Amino acid sequence: MLEFAGLNWLAILTATVAAFVLGWLWYGPLFGQAWLKAIGKSADEIEPSPWPFAITFVTTLLTCIVLAALMNSLGMMSLTGGIVLGAVTGIGFAAASLASDSAFCGWGTPLFLILSGYRVVNIIVMGAILGVWV
Repeated sequence: MLEFAGLNWLAILTATVAAFVLGWLWYGPLFGQAWLKAIGKSADEIEPSPWPFAITFVTTLLTCIVLAALMNSLGMMSLTGGIVLGAVTGIGFAAASLASDSAFCGWGTPLFLILSGYRVVNIIVMGAILGVWV
């Protein structure tokens, strides 16, 4: 049974915000141009809208809450535990699901690697923050 009692909500919120910072870096200076190329768009073609950010905040918060509950339930509330569980869930759930989506949608390897790489690193960072903030 997942244990939601006693979760550190400040750590969860901090990890969620850290995911946004990582997203800005990942889809900005680190891989922004490669991502645009992989989706076949230029920066001018991206319509600014708050909706993707609002949806991403809610889904990232949900991911972080579930990760914290898993860590709590499994007794993995440490830096190492957070990194390990983040890597296992990031690769086993997020990247594996994106691989299936990529195969059906024909995204190509570069887009798959950019998207799944972000998700895996993101969940590892969230796990590390949650794990050290006991």
